[in-house]
Amino acid sequence: MKTIETKRTGLTGVSRRKVLQGTAAVGAAALVGPLSMRAAKAQPKSGGHFRVAMGHGNTTDSYDPATWDNAFVQVFATARHGNLTEIAADGSLVGEVAESWEASPDAKVWTFKIRDGLAYHSGKSVTADDVVASLDYHRGEDSKSAAKPIVEAISDMKADGANVVVITLEAGNADFPFIMSDYHLPIMPSSDGKIDVTTSDGCGAYVVDAYEPGVRATMKRNPNYWKDGRAHFESAEMLTIVDPAARQNALITGEVDMIDRVDLNTVHLLKRAPGIVVLPTTGTQHYTFAMDTRVAPFNDNNVRLALKYAIDRQELVDKILNGYGEVGNDHPIGRSNRYFAKDLEQHSYDPDKAKFHLKEAGLSSLDVTLSAADAAFGGAVDAAVLYSEKAAPAGINIEVAREPNDGYWSDVWMVKPWSAVYWGGRPTEDWMFSTAYASGAAWNDSFWEHERFNKLLLEARSELDEAKRRAMYEEMQGIVSNEGGVVVPMFASYVMAHTDKVAHPEQVGANWTMDGFRAIERWWFA
Repeated sequence: MKTIETKRTGLTGVSRRKVLQGTAAVGAAALVGPLSMRAAKAQPKSGGHFRVAMGHGNTTDSYDPATWDNAFVQVFATARHGNLTEIAADGSLVGEVAESWEASPDAKVWTFKIRDGLAYHSGKSVTADDVVASLDYHRGEDSKSAAKPIVEAISDMKADGANVVVITLEAGNADFPFIMSDYHLPIMPSSDGKIDVTTSDGCGAYVVDAYEPGVRATMKRNPNYWKDGRAHFESAEMLTIVDPAARQNALITGEVDMIDRVDLNTVHLLKRAPGIVVLPTTGTQHYTFAMDTRVAPFNDNNVRLALKYAIDRQELVDKILNGYGEVGNDHPIGRSNRYFAKDLEQHSYDPDKAKFHLKEAGLSSLDVTLSAADAAFGGAVDAAVLYSEKAAPAGINIEVAREPNDGYWSDVWMVKPWSAVYWGGRPTEDWMFSTAYASGAAWNDSFWEHERFNKLLLEARSELDEAKRRAMYEEMQGIVSNEGGVVVPMFASYVMAHTDKVAHPEQVGANWTMDGFRAIERWWFA
């Protein structure tokens, strides 16, 4: 068995390691784009009350990890909990609750060693039984967890003493330790094999003082936190401010120290404000238009190709993202991913090609409806209108249906035949494909089925030969790009802003917003 040990050395974590003879670390340096970082000017120091305003949060949010579906609860959870593994700012994988792990040669059996001396805020020790119960909560036929698809592959799991967990998968998965970093899978205290999903108790950097879902959460530093060079703020406060103008005004007037989801229509004005730093990071976040491939006309791949050639991707990057992003190529794997297919032919705006594919579909023109709301992503309605304008010369009439923001994800996404969608992306190719493109996946929002793709997905997951694995993932990107049911026009930067009193490491994680959800743990006041 190959063992991977992880140790903490201040803020930088450990250097990149190979999980299985070079198969598991993400190609990480690219996770942070050239615009995405400002070097910290001072060494970290402790103290202060860190206030964050986020454009997320609902009154229905809770402590139940099965339900976490927005960045507020995800950042809040990461501040108070620990996972088996953590994705470092450079995209490499390091241990968190697990200090090391090892795999069988076929990547089917994984053994995790739990870090000694870890305790919850309540004082209870973190044990292997807690790990088993925490993961088990998301498994089983009755599970309603959003994480159910990523733990379904676990066929057996057991504690081997107090500090060792052995997990057996149905088939080998070289990326399995990455999956254990998913925000739905915190390690929580258990009793009689069950976790209490109403508790705030965790082993993370901050202890909850108060939580009013959809309004605010307040926390204080965990005095017994084990990571060196982390948890610098004495306390932290998170506020839900959904309106972007109000959120940015709170930053400018000094009511908060940091905001996420900067309004790209006014970012140029925010950059001019004294004492404000705009911080973009480019990773796997992407915006899409997903078609239901079960129904006409989207069940014809020539129609899908016509729509892919009828969109001006660069125009959307320039006008919707204000340059804070890059063009997509109709698949969800970004340049920061390890096996990004850089040589795949780029789809570009070409009305003549769009007409050609319509003709191949037996059509001289096409009338379709595209549902959009800014709940899908900022500027989604405007993006749909621009799409409609550019598609017209190809004989494609796109009627934009402006949907209500309220209820968009329950009433429109995966309900209407064609809709705008936001994806945060995933750190590995298998994880992203398995979540949204695999046959039968709960979030396969194009309801797409492709025999060759699904065969490759299974084979690549357990393939340990680096070259073979790369070839498989590159072929899969080509299949999705040219035959899939999703238009992926652009990858969007996470654009945040903070006062110049806030400092952070030189490299900021881009796997999620707010430094991979860990700004509260990793940042400090200058």
